[in-house]
Amino acid sequence: MSSLVVIMLTDLECDYINPIDLANTLNTYVMPEMAAHLVMFVVFLLMGEWFTVVINLPLVAWNINKVVNNRQFYDATEVFRTLSKHKQENFFKVAFYLLCFFYYLYSMIMTLVNESTDDIRSGSAY
Repeated sequence: MSSLVVIMLTDLECDYINPIDLANTLNTYVMPEMAAHLVMFVVFLLMGEWFTVVINLPLVAWNINKVVNNRQFYDATEVFRTLSKHKQENFFKVAFYLLCFFYYLYSMIMTLVNESTDDIRSGSAY
């Protein structure tokens, strides 16, 4: 989602899209992205994945702060003034999601390796 936002903000900067279309398109994805991240955070919390909870806590707090202060949506009249801020924020989100993806992939592989090693040690490999 954040990569789409970065692309669309760049299109706006190059004048390929108008601010109203940008705001209408991006605003449909803002709350579902925040909700999905919050659901993942709650699942990690319930599962006791404390390191993952700590990693995700800053973005969850940032999203909650934006919703509480009613700053979560893109405003077509303000988007040119806040373009650099929105681009920077979404570049950070893309980097965060990319790092999290590799951490989750690493965790999944380590879990699978540890489970198969435990199966071999107990004699019930196949």
